This record gives sequence, structure tokens and C-alpha cells, in this order.
Amino acid sequence: MFATSVATITAAGTASKLGTMVLGLAVFAVVFVGILLFASLFKGRVGEKVQAVAFVGPTLLFISIALIYPAILTIRRAFYDGKFFDLNFGSLRSRGKFVGFENFQLLWTTPGLPEVFRNTVFWVVLVPFLATAFGLLYATLIDRARGEAAAKALIFLPMAISMVGATLIWKFVYFYNGDPGSNQTGLLNAIITKLGMDPVDFVGNAPGNTFALIAIMIWIQAGFAMTVLSAAIKAIPDEIIEAAKLDGVSGLKMFRFVTLPSIRSSVIVVLTTIAIATLKAFDIVQASSGGKLGDSVLANEFYNRSFVTQQPGLGAAIAIVIFLLVMPIIVFNVIQFRKDA
Repeated sequence: MFATSVATITAAGTASKLGTMVLGLAVFAVVFVGILLFASLFKGRVGEKVQAVAFVGPTLLFISIALIYPAILTIRRAFYDGKFFDLNFGSLRSRGKFVGFENFQLLWTTPGLPEVFRNTVFWVVLVPFLATAFGLLYATLIDRARGEAAAKALIFLPMAISMVGATLIWKFVYFYNGDPGSNQTGLLNAIITKLGMDPVDFVGNAPGNTFALIAIMIWIQAGFAMTVLSAAIKAIPDEIIEAAKLDGVSGLKMFRFVTLPSIRSSVIVVLTTIAIATLKAFDIVQASSGGKLGDSVLANEFYNRSFVTQQPGLGAAIAIVIFLLVMPIIVFNVIQFRKDA
């Protein structure tokens, strides 16, 4: 009877979710058709402007509600202690105490936060460059090689795994039994002990555990880098390659003077995209230890301070720092796009 009840509840929940999804699709279809019918009532330049407003207007409205408004609240919260911050929609009032730049000062004086910044620097420096380097090397080596499709699928496979799933896989790889004299079931420690060395607690000792987590992110992002850069390599005109070969250019010189300059814009896109993803890295750290073993980063610390330790003012300050770190990367990307346009 219990199993029947659970099955009934599960079926009812599934039906409810399916009904909600269908209702959402129906509302979207009605709104979309309504916009088309409304825009068709106007002709000429006026019609074009009405169509532009009809399609762009709702997007701008949703962005304002879901992005701009929360950003304003976050910036305001960073200057309050945040204990009684009013989150009611349409209200920017705060019953908390105004503390000025105190939350930003706490970023450098709160125990543990300097290590968070140090770990974030390691992530931002190592992940984009190493992932891009591995992806570029792999794309270059397998270009036009036999079995290229299978080789690409193999390196791209980690991209199909969620961050949490990848972390759980690597936790088995890094697993440390605790007793150096016992049999090690973790892949790396099993290999190390077979070679006659002592096992290593890869995820338990700081700052080494930070580099162990960085390796997971590189493993995932290398597939993305390989895919984009492989496409860029294939887009190099054959005439350029043939001309270089006629001039006696080959091997490393071909890569240095022909391939790399030709795909420069793609390399920049890959680097900046992975850098932004790295600054927002949360899943890997949270699924590993929750940042409790000296391996936390800014995005994970934002979550901990905002929702775990109930310091929303400090959490908002961390969010602003992440935003300020991402903005130069985005601006640089836009400048490069304009140069290549």
C-alpha cells in the first residue's frame, strides 16, 4: 500500500509538472501570435518600429525585472549589514544598518577570505591558459588525422557531464582511505602505492586541493577549447597553407607563423569565455567540500556568506567584486570583435 501511495504521488507530481510546462508553452504561443498580429496592423517605417518595439520591449522588460533590478538591490545591500534587508518587490528600503564600505573592508580582514582570493587567482590564471593550451594542442595534432571524429568525441565527452557529475567522478579518482597502510581504492593513490610511495590526500590538504579541483575544470573546458579551435584551424584557407609549404615552412614554424596568427581571434574568445566561466566556478568546489577545506573561491564564498553564515552584506560585496573582475574581460572581448569586424 505504501508503494502504491508513493507511485500515485509521483505520478501526480509528474502530471502537474507536465501540465505547468504545457500551460507555459501555450501562454508563450498566445503572446507571440498576439505580437505578430499587433505588428501586422502597421505598415512602412512605422510598422518596422512597432515590430521592433513589440519584440524587443518584452525582452528589455524581463531583463530589467530579472537582471537590472536584482543588480541594484545587490549593490545597495553591499553598503548595509543586511540583517533585515527588505526584499519585497518594488521596494528598495533597508531596515539594516548603513555601514558604508565596511563590507568591502571585511573582504581583506575576515579570516579565510584572503585565501579565497588567492585560490581564485590560481583558478583564473591556470584554467583558461591550460585548458586553451591543451585544446589547441589536441586540435592541431588531430587535424585531418585518421579517426579525427572519434578523437574529438573522446575529448569533448566531459563537456556533456555536469560540473557536479564530473566532480563526483574525480572524487573517486582522488579518494584517500585515510590509513596509509590500507589498500587505496582511489585510482591515483592506488597507482602511487603500487609504485612504492605514500598515498596523498588530494582534496583534504590546502592549497594542494585547489590545484586538484582546477584539474577537474581543465578536464571539462579542454573539450570546449578543442571544438572551437579545431573549427578555426579548418577555416584557414588552403592557399595560405600551401604557400607556406612552398616557402619551406613546416612543423613548429607552420604553427607559430601560420596557424596561430590565423586563429588569434578564436584563441582570444576561448580564453575569455573560459576565464568568465572560471570566475563563476561554484559547482566543483561545492560538490567537493563546500569550500570548507581551504579550497573555496569567490563564487562559492558568495553563496556561503549570503545563505549559510547569514552575512548578505558581505555576500553582496563579493558579488560586486566578481562583477568588476568579469567586466574588463567582456570589454576586451567586445574590442577584439570590433577589430575583427
